[in-house]
Amino acid sequence: MAAARRWGRRRRWPVVIGVGVVLALVGYLAVRFIRSATSDECTARGTDGTTVTLDLDQASHAATIAAVAHARGLPERAVTIALATAIQESKLRNLANGDRDSLGLFQQRPSQGWGSPAQIRDPVYAAGKFYDALVKVPDYVDLPVTVAAQNVQHSGYPEAYASHEATAATLADVLTGQDGPALTCTVSGEGRSDAHTVRADGGSGTDDAGAGRGSGTAGVLREGGDGGSVAAAVRREFGRVPATVPAAGDSVSYPVSGTATGWSLALWLVCHAGALHATSVTFDNRRWSSGASDHGWTRISPPSAASATVAVRMS
Repeated sequence: MAAARRWGRRRRWPVVIGVGVVLALVGYLAVRFIRSATSDECTARGTDGTTVTLDLDQASHAATIAAVAHARGLPERAVTIALATAIQESKLRNLANGDRDSLGLFQQRPSQGWGSPAQIRDPVYAAGKFYDALVKVPDYVDLPVTVAAQNVQHSGYPEAYASHEATAATLADVLTGQDGPALTCTVSGEGRSDAHTVRADGGSGTDDAGAGRGSGTAGVLREGGDGGSVAAAVRREFGRVPATVPAAGDSVSYPVSGTATGWSLALWLVCHAGALHATSVTFDNRRWSSGASDHGWTRISPPSAASATVAVRMS
């Protein structure tokens, strides 16, 4: 009998281990990590329970891709296709090298007419060029992601884009503001990150592998944000949102029409908080603060009368 009990315990162990492996796999599929190991990160939560975690650099690039689509009036499907492409090509990193002369988020090649190396390394320009090509694809919104992306990229691995569609769709839904405060970023050191510097003068500096310490031009928001320069950066990436810049110069407010537009802009500001030196972003009676970023979006009490205004304050 004792031997039989021991044999029974031995037989149960493989079953327990097997169940554990299945549960771990299910958990992994529900939470998708693209980021590298870092304590600073942004988390997007989809309505289906999917969670996508990015580091601050990746999140800023994802937000820029969504913002450029907003500025051009493109649908959410275009954002999904662009994000799936950038995840496959660069893991949402502004790469300084790649296959042959490929560069940037989408691994576009100067030799193939995508632009100069400096232009391609500008995320706003790169996203714009991707969308320029995408909208020329007939009925692209109805095509599978991998087909639409391949029509733009002409990749040697055309099926690879499909594996990122679910992750890209979650990010697109969140970053276009459809799910409200469904993304938050946890930052240290009051969010001072120079990984992706947003510029008001038409360029973007990065600190990715192989790059220098950004462009260093006067338009780089590196030594401290102010209302005018932040407003210019928002206009360049997100589009022409009506802006009010108080004389104090340390905050900008945007009256917006539509909750989705407001949340899209608010999340863009949070994803770029480090480069913009933003200490708080407020919209729809919720506030994100760099000093309490681990609390996410907290409710304002009492509610603000300016709930239809996105406000960002800089240090």
